[in-house]
Amino acid sequence: MTKLVYFAWVRERIGKGEEEIDLPGHVKTAGDLIAHLATLGEEYENALQFPKAIRVAINQEHVEHDEPIAGAREIGLFPPMTGG
Repeated sequence: MTKLVYFAWVRERIGKGEEEIDLPGHVKTAGDLIAHLATLGEEYENALQFPKAIRVAINQEHVEHDEPIAGAREIGLFPPMTGG
């Protein structure tokens, strides 16, 4: 099981702050994870419709979409950050 945590409007669109899911074997990178989640239902598809805009953190450390997720205790998905 992999713990996923959703933040800001990603959380609002999916309708939950976190969940634990079993990932299929073909999900090996952060980008694979986003693509897989987008197939889980309309709310996921809506939240992740612009996958390149989604930021990912593995074990609370920001990573690129090609980063392997094997062994991750927690994966966070964020919308783009804005400064101010």
